[in-house]
Amino acid sequence: MAEASRWHQGGTPKHEPHFRKEVEIRTTLQELLIYLIFLINLCILTFGMRNPHMYYLNKVMSSLFLDTSVPGDERTNFKSIRSITDFWKFMEGPLLEGLYWDSWYNNQKLYNLKNSSRIYYENILLGVPRVRQLKVRNNTCKVYISFQSLMSECYAKYTSENEDTSDFGLKLNTGWKYSTPSNDAPWHWGFVGVYRNGGYIFTLSKSKSETQSKFVNLRLNSWVTRETRVIFIDFSLYNANVNLFCIIRLVAEFPATGGILTSWQFYSVKLLRYISYYDYFIASCEITFCIFLIVFTTQEAKKIKEFKSAYFKSIWNWLELLLLVLCFVAVFFNLYYNTQIFLLLGQLLKNTEKYSDFYFLAYWNIYYNNIIAITIFFAWIKNMFLAIINNTYSEVKTDYSLGRRPDFELGKMIKKSYNNALEKLKLKKPQTDEISKKMKSGDLVEQARREGFDENEIQSAEQMKKWKERLEKKYYSTETQDDHQPVTQQEFRDLFLYAVELEKELHYISLKLNRVMRKISGLPY
Repeated sequence: MAEASRWHQGGTPKHEPHFRKEVEIRTTLQELLIYLIFLINLCILTFGMRNPHMYYLNKVMSSLFLDTSVPGDERTNFKSIRSITDFWKFMEGPLLEGLYWDSWYNNQKLYNLKNSSRIYYENILLGVPRVRQLKVRNNTCKVYISFQSLMSECYAKYTSENEDTSDFGLKLNTGWKYSTPSNDAPWHWGFVGVYRNGGYIFTLSKSKSETQSKFVNLRLNSWVTRETRVIFIDFSLYNANVNLFCIIRLVAEFPATGGILTSWQFYSVKLLRYISYYDYFIASCEITFCIFLIVFTTQEAKKIKEFKSAYFKSIWNWLELLLLVLCFVAVFFNLYYNTQIFLLLGQLLKNTEKYSDFYFLAYWNIYYNNIIAITIFFAWIKNMFLAIINNTYSEVKTDYSLGRRPDFELGKMIKKSYNNALEKLKLKKPQTDEISKKMKSGDLVEQARREGFDENEIQSAEQMKKWKERLEKKYYSTETQDDHQPVTQQEFRDLFLYAVELEKELHYISLKLNRVMRKISGLPY
């Protein structure tokens, strides 16, 4: 009976805590829904600008310039270059043939070339390709004294301190004279060194025959020497069919150990971004992203102002700040990247007789993609935090782990919201207070059964509940005007039984408290 009374008292919680918990869960679900919208928007921004044609464009270009073999020597292509002889075979063979497409497969001249090559008949060669090498000075390393009679020259690995900046060879043009690197040009991270811009540069011609003559002249006059440490071959293409630029860099490193190490970079990027209706949809998502960013920043600023130093004691608040910082960095990169495209694209396309350095734009595009990838990674971590580690969900999880169903269930809240909507639309009659009261009482009974109370305890608790309601209605009702009402014999009996039950409950609690105190007193200090 004591258990029944205890169930009755715990089974009818006050309205205010229940309402507070309902508001807490509803608020949490609203935050989760808003954040899911933000996450979907971020995913659209991340993957929306990706195009399957990027992969295929990279694939066909890499196959053309990396896998095409030298005529008469099937084992020699760019990937298999190991000596200076192999390098010049590639330059005068697969590279030359791959860059200049001026006739159809039946040897008829291509129409409407406008003094430009059409690689695979679909990709316009922008400007002219550029070949650039970096060298090191002699005596940048020391030869052991016993071997100085055999080897008087020593060329160390490439560093900016060891770089040779003096003119060499024919000393006629930039191919033989050193060009100073620009300050804003990105460095290249290779297999055996980190290389800066500048060096000994020559550009190819619009004419295939003139370019071939340049290659022969450079080879015969030893443009590649023992001092050479790296050679870059840079050029860019544009495919109007898929609106993609392909920026290509082929790299041949000449390590101090001898031999040649080859590497390559193929970047297909969409520099002309806002053309189709889908592009404008992506633009709207970018604006939405900025709005979310402003709202989230405002929320975090309010939290910092409210909690002050206590705000920084939570690792999840640090995650919030990290995510906001990454979002701001991504916005900065995007703005800078698009600004540079707007400023440089026209200049790069204006003069078709010069090298168009689109590698700078591809470089910033890579950084933007990396920042966005990191941002979406931490955004998903925060999403999992909202769905799993949030206190409200932890309570629900704990209830289920103890074999009980939570007092407030998500399904009930959704059902209640659905019924309220139907009632407001007058599609369903509102439930009366009596029906709601009965349903609530039925829910409490079902809850008691789920929590392990037997039927006797439930019936006793129901009886006590009826006594209490009847007595409260008679003696504590606001409608009662007379404070001196007579007590009938039945009412006196009910009062007596109710007092007995309260005494039993008090005795039960006293025994339980004594038992706990004895256990505490028996604990070692």
